[in-house]
Amino acid sequence: MKKIKFIIIAFLIPVSVFSTNYYVSNNGNNSNNGLSPDSAFLTIQFAADFVTAGDSILVLNGDYTGFDMRTSGSQSSPIVFKAFGDSVRITTPNQVTDDGVNIENADWITVDGFQVINMPRAGIRAAVAKNITIRNNICDNNYKWGIFTGFADSAVIEFNECMNTQDEHGIYFSNSADFPVIRHNISHNNNGCGIHMNGDASMGGDGLITDATVEGNIIYENCSAGGSAINCDGVAESVIFNNLLYMNHSSGISLYRIDASAGSYNVKVFNNTIIQADNGRWCININTGSTSDTIYNNILLTIHSYRGSISIDQSSIDGFYSDYNIVMDRMSNDWGNTVMSLTQWQALGYDLNSFISTDWDSIFVDWQGEDYHLISNSQAIDVGTSEVYPIVQYDLDGISRPQGQGYDIGSYEYAVTGVEEEILNTSSNPFIVYRLGNAVIFDNLRAITSIKIYDLTGRIIHTSGFLSNRTYTWNLNNVKQGVYFYSIIQDNNSIENKITIIK
Repeated sequence: MKKIKFIIIAFLIPVSVFSTNYYVSNNGNNSNNGLSPDSAFLTIQFAADFVTAGDSILVLNGDYTGFDMRTSGSQSSPIVFKAFGDSVRITTPNQVTDDGVNIENADWITVDGFQVINMPRAGIRAAVAKNITIRNNICDNNYKWGIFTGFADSAVIEFNECMNTQDEHGIYFSNSADFPVIRHNISHNNNGCGIHMNGDASMGGDGLITDATVEGNIIYENCSAGGSAINCDGVAESVIFNNLLYMNHSSGISLYRIDASAGSYNVKVFNNTIIQADNGRWCININTGSTSDTIYNNILLTIHSYRGSISIDQSSIDGFYSDYNIVMDRMSNDWGNTVMSLTQWQALGYDLNSFISTDWDSIFVDWQGEDYHLISNSQAIDVGTSEVYPIVQYDLDGISRPQGQGYDIGSYEYAVTGVEEEILNTSSNPFIVYRLGNAVIFDNLRAITSIKIYDLTGRIIHTSGFLSNRTYTWNLNNVKQGVYFYSIIQDNNSIENKITIIK
């Protein structure tokens, strides 16, 4: 989790650090030089054909035709396509494929902040590409997929919302590729899976996806056509943690083999909250040679009348560990064909420190209102295992774990109301930050100070303007619990600190 801090701080760097910034506007002209909003290009495709490594394309509000990108950036000089407004919409496919955005045979490309809607295939597609970052986008009502990748090593897919995909999945990471990071996305109301990963041995390569990180995603109301909230066909040596999956209509997390070269083996499934709909399948489904998987600190509940928490088949038993979970009194070791009680399951050596769930209203703040935070006396508090460390150091809100005597079970850690500050850059400035009621107070400031608040994506959510007073109040009425960053600018210096809001 230390890596995330550095990534977030990088978001705060102004876009001007890139070699050249080019602008695109509905009022532009491709005969312009593109160097300012007043001399912007007209189309994103023209800019995509024009730029070289290190350049950024900043697209102003409006509706656009998508783009096809086949020029690479580099690690030190990526090419960035960034929405320069809150309503930059791609409403027509690019002129080469049936996708809104298509990145192909190109590396080190970032696509940030676009709304991509009603595409005949994918909202955003990246194929035969490395080190692609797809961030902060909304992909809505696309036919095949919201976001799709194929043979895309080291892709980062984060802070996107993928919804209402008509045929298949919200996010689909396909073909033999390694080191994907799929985190902090919201995927909902898709016909297929919320997140689907498939090693695709039939397409070439080694037929596996290895070293995947699937973290902090919220996935709900998917799978009307089957699949899983998180579907893993040949996903190996990977981690799935801090995800909230609720009211999905097929499986929760599935580890298996159909078209991969092997099952999903050595997968660590830690601190997820999975609540299955009344027509859903098992919370966790492990089969077809998916060995050596570990299931710790998960809440695994279902409204279904006879399906339960964990289903595994005999080909996947070798090296299987499961413990410190909150479960239904329904488990299976023959792929769901028969059901056994937790006591019978424990007699086989599994879940010796796990619990049968109490009344759900005694676990969650308001599960029927889709609030799966823990209440103050929840049975999930302090009863998890620390063996999830160092993979799990924070919860879904970014609150550090553990807060109490031990790890809490599920995607959220219970924390008392307060404010937690972690200084990232040392400074001799004597300002003080503290919580007072429903506000954060910045006190003992110097004159001519400005304060900016950023969320996890690097977006500014609040700014003070320039202050002449030594005290400033940030009201938290419409601020969600979670991790934020603030930048205090005074005396021509900028001090960036981390702050965690706990409600």
